[in-house]
Amino acid sequence: MQDGTYTIRTMRREEVDIAVEWAAGEGWNPGLHDADSFHAADPNGFLIGLLDGEPVATISVVRYGRSFGFLGFYIVKPGCRGKGFGIGIWKAGIEYLQGCTIGLDGVVAQQENYRKSGFELAYRNVRYEGRGPGKTPRPAGIVELGDLPFDTVEAYDRPFFPAPRTEFLKSWIRPPCGSALGIVQDGALSGYGAIRRCRNGYKIGPLFAD
Repeated sequence: MQDGTYTIRTMRREEVDIAVEWAAGEGWNPGLHDADSFHAADPNGFLIGLLDGEPVATISVVRYGRSFGFLGFYIVKPGCRGKGFGIGIWKAGIEYLQGCTIGLDGVVAQQENYRKSGFELAYRNVRYEGRGPGKTPRPAGIVELGDLPFDTVEAYDRPFFPAPRTEFLKSWIRPPCGSALGIVQDGALSGYGAIRRCRNGYKIGPLFAD
């Protein structure tokens, strides 16, 4: 059981970087600036658990509109696990997303625990790693997504996500370290994706296409 005073509250923006740092330590390798986009979508959707004022647990529960939320950054600091801090912040996060359909990327080892909380496996992610070939000519039709009218990008994105995510997209399509690219065919956007800088290289995705 926990000793000391445990409190849970909304993170300040600079505290989101604690979650990013811990996620990198877990081997999740988030994009260096991904948190900016998710924080723009819902500044209240990041919670931190403090033991006597020191961070011991994090979770993100970003709401998109009234109907959908996505859960991530569910981490308890090593050395503080098994003491109730995780379940405490988990319950606070689920309460924040009350009434929403909730998605999450779950590590395989925790899938049974997620099932106990009412989650069902929807699909599996497969990740690949490799080395880029260096600079190559950009094919015809590939454009910077931020150069397109935002309404065009948002309309294309809408069928791929369960809820509107305007503020997220405004940030996502202009990554500080990387590129968000679209393919335009016959004058219409027909696909897009992003490449973002991370600690040990770059991450590509998600990718969407007709």
